[in-house]
Amino acid sequence: LGGTVRLTSVLLTASDATAAVRLGGQEIGSQLDPHLERSRRAAVYLEDTAPASVVRVATDGRTVEELARAVIALTGWLEQTG
Repeated sequence: LGGTVRLTSVLLTASDATAAVRLGGQEIGSQLDPHLERSRRAAVYLEDTAPASVVRVATDGRTVEELARAVIALTGWLEQTG
């Protein structure tokens, strides 16, 4: 090990509407609204406190595969492995 370390911080973001759809698929009944509120508060906190060096990646309308490719591209890992 002992090589140079390059850190890439990524914050995955979603609109309130997208978060509601995703959480709605996981939560039912009386717990959905509290989860939506916690999600909204967490998103605001992360956006306000994450440094500008943290790359924001919007997840709205994207598949897991598309997001994985985007994050890998941000890191530059593929260029390093040749």
